[in-house]
Amino acid sequence: MRASVLLAEGVAALRAAGLEGAASDARVLLAHALHIPRDRLTLAMQEDVSPEAQARFRAAIAARAQHQPVAQIIGRRAFYGRDFIVTPDVLDPRPDTETLIAAALEQPFARILDLGTGSGAIALTLLAERPAATGLAVDLSPAALDVAARNAEALGLSDRITLKRSDWFETVAGQFDLIVSNPPYISTPELSELAPDVRLFEPRMALVPAQDDGTGLAAYRIICAEAGRFLRLGGWLMVEIGYRQADAVQTLFHAAGFASVSLRQDLSGHPRVVMGQAGGL
Repeated sequence: MRASVLLAEGVAALRAAGLEGAASDARVLLAHALHIPRDRLTLAMQEDVSPEAQARFRAAIAARAQHQPVAQIIGRRAFYGRDFIVTPDVLDPRPDTETLIAAALEQPFARILDLGTGSGAIALTLLAERPAATGLAVDLSPAALDVAARNAEALGLSDRITLKRSDWFETVAGQFDLIVSNPPYISTPELSELAPDVRLFEPRMALVPAQDDGTGLAAYRIICAEAGRFLRLGGWLMVEIGYRQADAVQTLFHAAGFASVSLRQDLSGHPRVVMGQAGGL
């Protein structure tokens, strides 16, 4: 069977499952099944596909038809120009989070702390962009820390990052120029509103804060209350937020004594990052 015929079969299956982006998803999955870069897929369209590659592709299409995220199926996700290993144990890095990266890179920093690091995408991207910087990344999930360690090794950053199990600041020590976090911020009532790709396949602890009170703000309350003790004078706290939480999170920043509190929007124009400076500067 030619690759073009197999691709058409996959697109049809994903459309029948009601998935948006069926054509682009099928192309990614076919390139993965063929073990070729995505940009070479067009050149392979008229080639015959081995039975083994056909089986890999059909298995991937079947998984996607059940709403499993493409990144989990192929085991990686592109983020800020780099590939990151992704498993069901970590949140799938999303383009919206690049807003946090862009905001952080506007500031000088030599030492960073990433709270709830997951795949390590935020911390490792910042270290890759700032070759002289070092960092500490923490997570409550040992499985997530294992994924972050694999990503650090793949990116050649293992010597500049320390990975540690911690319930937020529980085992954190030292001072930092920058604290970043994409914490769980989906409230329990909102969970049912999420797309099946997220609701069914991404780790709940990365989506809904522990002891959620129905607002999704529990993690921000902890982070804002404690971050000041770990920031150097003039250092920054930056967090990703849900688009309905801008006012509430900014209020928490002000209440914790942060100055220069501001909001950044993502490329879709939604509120995405709240940031504030320590020390009243």
